[in-house]
Amino acid sequence: MKELTIVKVGGKVIDDHEALASFLDAFTDVPSPKILVHGGGKVASDFGERLGITPKLIDGRRITDAPTLELVIMVYGGLVNKNIVAQLQARSENAIGLTGADANVMSAVKRPVSQVDYGFVGDVTKEDVGVSTLSKLIEAELTPVFCPLTHDKQGNLLNTNADTIASILGVAMAENYRVNLIYCFEQNGVLEDFGKKIVIKVLYRDRYDKLKSEGTIHAGMIPKLDNAFNALEGGVHQVKIGSFQSLKALLLGELGTKITIN
Repeated sequence: MKELTIVKVGGKVIDDHEALASFLDAFTDVPSPKILVHGGGKVASDFGERLGITPKLIDGRRITDAPTLELVIMVYGGLVNKNIVAQLQARSENAIGLTGADANVMSAVKRPVSQVDYGFVGDVTKEDVGVSTLSKLIEAELTPVFCPLTHDKQGNLLNTNADTIASILGVAMAENYRVNLIYCFEQNGVLEDFGKKIVIKVLYRDRYDKLKSEGTIHAGMIPKLDNAFNALEGGVHQVKIGSFQSLKALLLGELGTKITIN
């Protein structure tokens, strides 16, 4: 089975020109086929403040009201996505920027209101992924670049967690490929001691649950790791988490945190 690498990049990398350029240099060297998924929360938050839109987060997840939805569509689908695609083209990487609405590559259902009303947020499953279309793009030697926007098939775009998109893409594409999923951000991996920057080399589900209950792992790392374990349970071959500066070493298994369920 052919290998497919899915890389998700987020955190402070997106709004740091030099850091993003360095990461894209490394991503260009990753053998094809590959898919890039990007976040962009801080960029959206910064633009929102200019427009008087205050970001609201619960457990690392953004509350998306109507003004925030307009904001993230402009920032994620426009500014961030097209900037990344243009920079990849400058590196002779034939990339194509995508929201979930483009060619119906990822639809979603608006999250029901329960204890928290997340607003215009989309929940996705592997059945929502246009595997055939994505495979054709990959076979045409294009590199898909996903921003964190999906659609509800009723004409509406929805904000969707980028870590979730990467995980669901991995599970869906695992039917046709041996998928390696890499989460890149500003830390060297999942940290056991944030102050001392001690990286957990291998993280099992039971240890994750323990660290989460103790509060060692919290906020934005919770959805990231939940998605990492869900990807493995859904058929993804390997999941690594680590620094955007060490993408090659992450792929080789030399650095970062390896996520494993057994």
